[in-house]
Amino acid sequence: MRNTLHVLLASAAAVAAVALPGSAAHAADGYDRCPDGSYCMFSGLDGTGDMIALTSSTPDLGALGMNSRAKSDWNRTSSTIYLWSGNDYTGCTTVTSAGPTGKGNFFPDYRDFFNSVQFDGPGGPSCGTPPGGDG
Repeated sequence: MRNTLHVLLASAAAVAAVALPGSAAHAADGYDRCPDGSYCMFSGLDGTGDMIALTSSTPDLGALGMNSRAKSDWNRTSSTIYLWSGNDYTGCTTVTSAGPTGKGNFFPDYRDFFNSVQFDGPGGPSCGTPPGGDG
């Protein structure tokens, strides 16, 4: 009798565990994957694809698998971000500001273009405004 009761209780517990609805947490996607306080780069447009989250200057994005691969970004820091065309903060720079304007797709000429990221400058020679990027 004791073994039968034990088997019945174990079976009831198993059924209850299966019958209870699981609380499925919504996984962040797109730009929402970027943690607060980080500067994030994405290999796809609109925050899709692979993502890296930076909290300090990074002289070689290749070490993180993002060298010349980023197509969009989000600056969730209080810093001005300087994006360099070359490794070790060489070449030309563009700026990603903090705040609501620091999120979006790169102009087509700047997709798959950047190789290092510097927090708070001083920056370098401007890469200029890409064609069609002034409006």
